[in-house]
Amino acid sequence: MKLTRTLHFPAWLFNVIPLVNVMFLVVIFFAISSRFVLQPGLAVTLPASSFTLEPHEGAQIVSITSSPVPAIYHHDQRVTFEELRQRLDQLSHPVAKSGLKERFVIIKADKDTPYDIIVQITDTALNLGFKVILATSAEHR
Repeated sequence: MKLTRTLHFPAWLFNVIPLVNVMFLVVIFFAISSRFVLQPGLAVTLPASSFTLEPHEGAQIVSITSSPVPAIYHHDQRVTFEELRQRLDQLSHPVAKSGLKERFVIIKADKDTPYDIIVQITDTALNLGFKVILATSAEHR
C-alpha cells in the first residue's frame, strides 16, 4: 500500500519560522532591558506621586535604602553621611568653574526610609548650592 500526502507545505515556510522566533526574542530583550536604562542606580521602592519631572543632565543621584539600618549610596557606592557631604562639596567646585547655573541632587529614597535622613541629606545639598529633587514613581490608577 502506497501512502500519499494530501497536504503540501511550501518550502519557504520552514525558513520563516526561525526568523519569527528570533524577532520575538529581540523584542523581549529590548522590552526587558529598557527598564534598566531608564533608572540608573540602586533599585528602591519609591513612594507614588501624580507629578512627574523631566530628567536633569548631570544630576547627582543619591539612593537611600531602608533596611533595618538605612544605607546611603552615591554613584552606586555605599557611603557614610560625612563622605556624601565631602563628595558633594568636591563636586560643587568644578561645576561652579564650568559656568553651569543649576546643580541638582536627585534623592531616591525607599518609601520606608526614616524622614530625618532625607531631611539631613536635603539640608546638606541645599547648603552646598544644589537644588534637590525627590524621586517618586508614577501613581497607580
